[in-house]
Amino acid sequence: MPLKIAYLVNEYPKVSHSFIRREIVALERNGFEVLRVSLRGWNARLVDEADLREQARTRYVLKEGALALLWAGLRILAVSPRRFLAAFVLTMRVGWRAERPLPYHLAYLAEACRMLPWLRSFGARHLHAHFGTNSAEVAMLACALGGPRYSFTVHGPEEFDMPRSLKLAEKVRRAAFVVAISSFGRSQLYRWVDHAHWHKVRVVHCGVDASDRDSPPEPVPAAPRLVCVGRLCEQKGQLLLVEAASRLLSKRVPFELVLAGDGELRAEIEALIGERGLERHVRITGWISNDAVRSEILAARALVLPSFAEGLPVVLMEAMALRRPVLTTYVAGIPELVRSGKEGWLIPAGSVDELVAALEDCLGRPAGELAQMGQAARGRVLERHSVDTEAAKLGRLFEEHCRPRSSP
Repeated sequence: MPLKIAYLVNEYPKVSHSFIRREIVALERNGFEVLRVSLRGWNARLVDEADLREQARTRYVLKEGALALLWAGLRILAVSPRRFLAAFVLTMRVGWRAERPLPYHLAYLAEACRMLPWLRSFGARHLHAHFGTNSAEVAMLACALGGPRYSFTVHGPEEFDMPRSLKLAEKVRRAAFVVAISSFGRSQLYRWVDHAHWHKVRVVHCGVDASDRDSPPEPVPAAPRLVCVGRLCEQKGQLLLVEAASRLLSKRVPFELVLAGDGELRAEIEALIGERGLERHVRITGWISNDAVRSEILAARALVLPSFAEGLPVVLMEAMALRRPVLTTYVAGIPELVRSGKEGWLIPAGSVDELVAALEDCLGRPAGELAQMGQAARGRVLERHSVDTEAAKLGRLFEEHCRPRSSP
């Protein structure tokens, strides 16, 4: 019989979470049955057919509102009072001096109560959460209530910015295992977890699907166009990129820059674009579909991501799989994938001078050289980030921790 696994995500599906969808589908190709559970996202406006299909297959914890959560909590209290009390004590402990006030954590307990009957009726042998934030806490509480053992994938940088307030060590201590998406991420978990639990931390990369990228290579465009894909926020460094674009303009270097994405920093970025007279050179797309992102990457000479903080950005993998070199920073797990001078450029984070120099180098390179770098980038990412290879690693961890334990 296939092993039944439940997946828990804070919001699923989501444009920026296509790597989770690929991971789930790859596990199903390997013979697992996967129950999709998400806290929210049932009313998300999606454009990709694959995301719409996933939305129809997902169960949503918050969809029925607060009364459904309250009733779920009362039902678990009546049926399993000792387990509920233990989970309540755990909730109070992790909610004390946490990143969010205590009422949020009581809501997480109710969410775990709401999800628990779904896990049981599905027959889930294991529960896996993505991100070490509230989804991992809900998974931990569901386990404390009598649900299956749990694990979670830590991406960063949020978990590493506030590990104490997120009670990261407690979540790891109670987990069957924990996934880091890079060796850097593993090292950061080691910082906050007792040595006795280091063996639980395993590296499983986010994956790209080569079958989606098997179309013939598209030539590097002659147009001096660059693309930056990602949420418009402080950690991605788009304001620094606009500063660099302003310097390119002052040097009369021909260029076009596309910022593909949206986010909380959009108004500030647009204001800086106007202040520097870059309206004819820099374009913001807003949120676009995966197919549109693919088209923007292929229409560019390289993908630029001048991040200040990261985990290991999936968009770098996507661009490399599409045979485009990348220009990014020496932060977090990025240098484990990108080698400067081979698959693209690596620069110090926060240095506008280094960023301008790398942009000029990229824009001045012949298309043939960029194509060679892009081919090397594709080989590198498929070697290290094949979704089937990485999902097989994860599947072995699920199987290992779902085996019946022998009696002493």
